[in-house]
Amino acid sequence: MVRSHDIHIDNDYALWIAELKHRYRSAQVKAAVRVNAEKLLFNWQLGRDLVLKKAEERWGAGVVEQVSLDMQNEFPESTNFSARNLWYMKQWYLFYTEKSGKLKQAVSELLPQENYDKKLLQGGRDFSEEEKLKQVVSEFPLPFACVPWGHHVRIVQHSKTIEEALFYIGYTIEEGLSREVLERIMSDDLYHTRGKASNNFPQHLTPQLSQLAMQVVKENYDFGFATVSHETYDEHELEEALNKSITGLLLELGTGFAFIGRQKEIIVGGRSRKIDLLFYHIRLHCYIVCELKAKPFEPEFAGKLNFYVNAVDELMKQEEDNPTIGLLICSNLNKADVQWSFRGISTPMGVATYNNVRIADALPTQEQLRERMEMLRREMQETKRLMKKSENNSL
Repeated sequence: MVRSHDIHIDNDYALWIAELKHRYRSAQVKAAVRVNAEKLLFNWQLGRDLVLKKAEERWGAGVVEQVSLDMQNEFPESTNFSARNLWYMKQWYLFYTEKSGKLKQAVSELLPQENYDKKLLQGGRDFSEEEKLKQVVSEFPLPFACVPWGHHVRIVQHSKTIEEALFYIGYTIEEGLSREVLERIMSDDLYHTRGKASNNFPQHLTPQLSQLAMQVVKENYDFGFATVSHETYDEHELEEALNKSITGLLLELGTGFAFIGRQKEIIVGGRSRKIDLLFYHIRLHCYIVCELKAKPFEPEFAGKLNFYVNAVDELMKQEEDNPTIGLLICSNLNKADVQWSFRGISTPMGVATYNNVRIADALPTQEQLRERMEMLRREMQETKRLMKKSENNSL
C-alpha cells in the first residue's frame, strides 16, 4: 500500500481500499462486457439488414463492398467495417436463423439462460431487466454478449449445426477460453468426442460429477508436440518427451488440469511406488492419476491404475476433495477389453488413446541439412552464371 504523510492507516482503511479496488475492477468488467454486447448487437443487426433487405438483389452484387467503403469513410478509426467482416456478419446471422427458424427456442433449450445467470453476474456482469428485454426483443441471445466477435466468427466457420455452435459458445463462457484455445479444441472436435472415452464414471461418481468427468476426459489425445528418438520408443521415453513440453501437454489435456509432478513417489507398505503423471483438476476438485503406455491396452493395466488411484485416495486426498480419478493413455484399445477389465473395480477411471507422436529419425539430420544447403548454393550459383551468360549474349 502506498503511504503518504499525515495519515493514520488502520485495518478499516485497508479494508475500504480493498473494497474500492474490487468495485473499480468490477466496473471495468461491466463496461467491457456492455461495450462488447453493443458491438455484437450492431453486427447482428447489420447482418440481419443485409439478409432481410436482400441487399445484393436490390442494389447489386457489390453492395457489401460499397457499404464497407461508406462506413470506413465515416469511421476511419474502426476496424469493424472491412468487406470481409461484413460478410462474416451476414454469415453469422444466416447461420443461426437458417439452421433454426426459432433461435430463441433453440437457445433456451441448448443454452438455457438460468445456467449462465451466475456466470454472467461474476465479475460484475450484471444486466438489468431492461437490458435483457432489449436483447430478447432484438432476437439477440444474451449469452452471446460474453463471447468476443472473433470467437463467434470461428465458431460459425467451424460448426455444422446450431447445436455444435451453441456448445462451443457455452464452453467458451464456462472456461473463459482464448481464441487460440477455442480453435484448438474445435480442431480436436471436442463436441463430437467429449464423453466418448471408455470409462466407468457413471458407476462410481455422482451424476453431476460423472457428467463433468466425461467432458474432461477425451477419447484421443494429440501428442504432436512431443518428439521421441525412434519408432520403438517405450513409456519412459514418451513420458520424457511429454515432460519436455509440459505446456503443450496441459493445453492438450484441457482447461482445469494443474500439474503436480512426474514420477510422483508414494510409499505403500514400506515400498516406493511412482506414478507416471499426477494432476489436480480445478473444476472436478480431485486428483487425476495418469498412466502412460506406449502399447495397446492390456487388462492388467487397469489393475495397476486401480492400485495407484486407491493409494492417492488414502495418502493424498483431503476431506474436501472428490474421489481420485484414474486416466490411462495408451496407443490403442479394444473397448470390450476395457469394459471387462472394469468389472470388479470400484474406483473411477477412463482409458483413452494417443497419436501423432513425432519420430526424430524422420527429421533430417544436421549433416543432411548441410548437404541440402550446399546443393541449393550450387544451384543458385549456376542460375546466376546462366543469367549473366544470357545478358552477355543479348548485348
